[in-house]
Amino acid sequence: MNNIIEIKNISYKYPNGPDALKNISFSIGKGEKIALVGPNGAGKSTLLLMLNGMIKPDLGEIHFSGSPVRYDRNNLRELRRRVGFVFQNPDSQIIAPTVFQDVAFGPVNLGLSKDEIKSVVGDALSAVGLKGFERRPPHQLSGGEKKRVAMAGILAMSPDVLVFDEPTSALDPAGSEDIMELLDEMHIDGRTIIISTHDVELAYPWADRVILIQEGEILAEGTSGEVFYNKSLVKSAKLSMPVLLDLYDGLVERGMPESDNLPKSILDFIHLLYANSSDIRNTENMDCGIIYLVDADRINPGEIKSLISSLEINGIGAMGSKAKMMADIEKIELDYTYGVIDKCLLKSINRKNSMIITTAGMIKRVYDRVLEFNQESMRDITIRNCTEINTKL
Repeated sequence: MNNIIEIKNISYKYPNGPDALKNISFSIGKGEKIALVGPNGAGKSTLLLMLNGMIKPDLGEIHFSGSPVRYDRNNLRELRRRVGFVFQNPDSQIIAPTVFQDVAFGPVNLGLSKDEIKSVVGDALSAVGLKGFERRPPHQLSGGEKKRVAMAGILAMSPDVLVFDEPTSALDPAGSEDIMELLDEMHIDGRTIIISTHDVELAYPWADRVILIQEGEILAEGTSGEVFYNKSLVKSAKLSMPVLLDLYDGLVERGMPESDNLPKSILDFIHLLYANSSDIRNTENMDCGIIYLVDADRINPGEIKSLISSLEINGIGAMGSKAKMMADIEKIELDYTYGVIDKCLLKSINRKNSMIITTAGMIKRVYDRVLEFNQESMRDITIRNCTEINTKL
């Protein structure tokens, strides 16, 4: 994997304050999803602020795309275009009287034409599910909507890397799920995503790699399973083990065989129980429910409801902002808005049919996940694409 960011022996101390970072080194590959995890005050935010040049290290170097970061005006401007930063508190980032003006701030400073600005702002707002919010004053928006405006302002700059400081702070569970879904959409578009969080339940299933940090030093880095299934390590970082791993560990202590793959979702956990129960294993060859797939980019308004009424559907989910907006416009009640694929796979295991409404960019993700599950579980769950030729995995 090509490294897009390299941190080389950086240290930093705030004036008249403690050492915030102490000789830290690591690299980030292009297209990775990275979670910096640690308790409050560990140095996570300081480290993130260095990634687009808002703080300069006292010692060491940061390299972006193979070249050292330079702190003159022109180089910082280009770095901040390519590495977008979304603050923990969106009120620190939103400065304009309307949503359009705020999202347009970056493109204006890049010297884009009026037509280009209108286009990139419209695309960015659509991407975060805020189409039609252009004239809204930001102070009238909810916390989650403000987060989306801040994200849109960064997306309008077409960055390669997106950095989020505590992306779900101060949000309710539904708002947190929406934001994490947005991060997944941005990642599918090919961007590198880096977040900081102290929420192990959020980081464990989401991150490709976890960097555990405490008191300005890296305690460990590795896959989320490698890091979070190390009890002593998690304890030393003043964190707790994710609930799924805690439950898994309890069952292993009671005699359940260890698995090569640690469970990252309820679906993974149920599959693990299937694999270790002879009574349940005997049901594995029973027929499975069908997952119906709808491409929101290709279907006409009104057609989804007709499909639902003509099919035996027991659960409906939407993936992606456009798909959720379409469901809202069509007044389709959604059963799932996050973790949609796994929840529909659970329905299939229970011999019930489900529907996923999504967009063209996320369709491959659905097929890949179902194919992966079929291979792991020796099942034959079928996807029927209602806007393409029916496909059986």
